Amino acid sequence: MTVLLALDSSTEVMAIALSSPSGDFVFEAEGGPQASARLLPQTHALLAQAGLRLADVDAIAFGRGPGAFTGLRAACAVVQGLAFGAGKPVLAIDSLMLVAEDARQQAAKQGTQLHGLIWVAMDARMGEIYAAAFQLGASHGGLVEHHAAALYKPAALAALLNAETEAFALAGSALLVFAEQLAPAPGAPARSDWPTSDSRARALAALARQAWAQGAAMDAALAMPVYVRDKVAQTTQERLDARRAQAASGT
Repeated sequence: MTVLLALDSSTEVMAIALSSPSGDFVFEAEGGPQASARLLPQTHALLAQAGLRLADVDAIAFGRGPGAFTGLRAACAVVQGLAFGAGKPVLAIDSLMLVAEDARQQAAKQGTQLHGLIWVAMDARMGEIYAAAFQLGASHGGLVEHHAAALYKPAALAALLNAETEAFALAGSALLVFAEQLAPAPGAPARSDWPTSDSRARALAALARQAWAQGAAMDAALAMPVYVRDKVAQTTQERLDARRAQAASGT
């Protein structure tokens, strides 16, 4: 059986997954600034827990983004270092597809199956949202991209979602941060919401297996984060303007 190691620190949750002949071994903890210091030791700890060495791994996956700038760089750098050192290929996992897969797994645990599109909307800070849409592939049953990841203002994404003609699912942290703006409009198609994650690590393991089965392995030198947003911080004036706008709206 193929052995796959996968790391993601694109959000405030650091997730590590190991698929092995003995099953999946997963680890999740607070990410953010701590991720760069904890990814490597926790990866080695997970390998030890499974009774495996890095040499036993067939490929190493990482959450490529979009997501937190520092977290994306940390995961990519750690995975490249491990892959170069062990002579292993790399798998780049779409971090928004990871949220869609988590929602799909949550639905399956409840005895249901998501049909149609799974839209993902993640808080991108600065009053914006990372969003993309996925659907189950007919040939392999895994997720495939339907709408590519992009950066949206809440109103623009809401208009896009309300323009859907069939029932769909919506997953991600933006459902909590922008609850009012993303509420379904009257007459909009039926929607199931999945605002929280169950296990990013288990979703990561599933997508690593999917990517491996699809032959998506690449040389470690080609691994790069996907940022979507070029600008990663607001100016002082932009922060002040945002606070004034928030105060004026009463939110």
